[in-house]
Amino acid sequence: MNAIRIRTQISQDNELILRNLPLPKGKRVEVIILDDDQEGVLPEQNRFPLRGKPIRFDDPFGPATDETDWETAR
Repeated sequence: MNAIRIRTQISQDNELILRNLPLPKGKRVEVIILDDDQEGVLPEQNRFPLRGKPIRFDDPFGPATDETDWETAR
């Protein structure tokens, strides 16, 4: 399945017309309409809120859990 992207606008009559598609006549297709509204997209500086924040390692070489949590140690 190949995807074809066409950006267009809905007409005043709430119609959508697609012309000159690169497909043969009679070809069966599935049409999915996605809203191209950009309101939900965060600005670049807010997409990664932890970027540039300091990283702290309390005990990087210590065990991740207490040894009593391991069944194999019993």
